[in-house]
Amino acid sequence: MNPVTARRGSAGTVTNGVNLVDSCGWLEYLADGPNAGYFAPAIENTEKLLVPAICILEVFKKVLQQRGEDAALQAAALMQQGTVVDLDAGIAVSSAKIGHELKLPLADAVIVAMARAHDAVIWTQDSDLKDVEGVKYVKKR
Repeated sequence: MNPVTARRGSAGTVTNGVNLVDSCGWLEYLADGPNAGYFAPAIENTEKLLVPAICILEVFKKVLQQRGEDAALQAAALMQQGTVVDLDAGIAVSSAKIGHELKLPLADAVIVAMARAHDAVIWTQDSDLKDVEGVKYVKKR
């Protein structure tokens, strides 16, 4: 799975700070979907890319199911070019509070908590996150 050089869709504008692309953004990018170009600037700027370990888990599982282990390993390797952040006790507690407050699924709550802890902007096409502060949302096409 090589990064695609010609991305479709409107490119998102990269922020000056840290960026976090959630699992659905990574899957869109890896599949060269209609919104891949939106996520490309954040994903390809690896010096400012934060990658929650939970996103690696979700992406690896989905790619494994759809394309096999070799493709899943390649996806995980690409994701690890950014700064990988593990779930610790502090983020776990913050995630639980955020999930309760915003009525978010577990993985989304972890992503929001990690982004807030690292002052990162979340890039997504997940409608569950579209109204959350600090999120750059693009509608899934």
